[in-house]
Amino acid sequence: MALPEWLRKTYPFQPRRFAVGRHGLSYVDAGPPSDEAVVLLHGNPTWSYYYREFIQALAIADRRCIAPDHLGMGLSDKPLDYPYRLADHIANLAALIGSLKLRRVDLVVHDWGGAIGCGWAVRNPEKIGRIVILNTAAFPDKNIPLRIRLCRMPLLGEWVVRGLNGFAGPAVTMAMRRRTMSDEVKRGYLFPYDSWAHRIGVARFVQDIPLRAGDPSMATLEEIFRGLPKLRNHPVLIAWGGADFCFTKHFYNRWLELLPQSEGHFLPDAGHYVLEDAGEEIIPKITAFLAPPEL
Repeated sequence: MALPEWLRKTYPFQPRRFAVGRHGLSYVDAGPPSDEAVVLLHGNPTWSYYYREFIQALAIADRRCIAPDHLGMGLSDKPLDYPYRLADHIANLAALIGSLKLRRVDLVVHDWGGAIGCGWAVRNPEKIGRIVILNTAAFPDKNIPLRIRLCRMPLLGEWVVRGLNGFAGPAVTMAMRRRTMSDEVKRGYLFPYDSWAHRIGVARFVQDIPLRAGDPSMATLEEIFRGLPKLRNHPVLIAWGGADFCFTKHFYNRWLELLPQSEGHFLPDAGHYVLEDAGEEIIPKITAFLAPPEL
């Protein structure tokens, strides 16, 4: 896919394609060839664009980076008839990693990337090296803001998220606290979500948030939660935007309980898009964390 010149100014990559069934998954593969890589997983409503500056920092540190766009998101296909469940996204990630024949994976996760990445990690702990956790969850929790609950409502939620772009659009402002995004960067975040049809993944991710027993992805999330102790022998760094309206300090503290070996960095004045809001502070810390020699 040829990217517009204005987008390449802030996203200077040539994405690759990987087939998952009948659909195409877009991903960035940057840095030197290796069977070890940093796999960076975005959430909703971002895409691999969220990691653009981090990928360049890691490339300078001579690390290979793999940053996929989940199906329905970013530059990946956005089929209208796909289930878009947590288990599907984990399966797609497993297929991509398998196709790349990665022997060792350092994992960086944000938002929905936490459940997806940890879903793969707890099934493949022997392949995991270091883990970086950014404003996310991979365990059941009923703490969800009213504004997100409204976006889950039948009919109304679909109209708001897909018709009015009422999830991705406000996020470029609401997910920031320290600074204001430039118009160019806002345009980059929203580039893949320019129509009702192209916002299908944004809506389905919101609808798939498991809140109660019987929700379609609750069993998958509970399985991931039960498997998290398998990651306690791995180095973990948590970098957290403390002004996140969704993933509050409650979630940060929960991670410290679940993975007590973690190195924690709590930034009280940074928002949900913590890499975007406080990148100058935390990208060097994360890069250094991921740079040491193999375990």
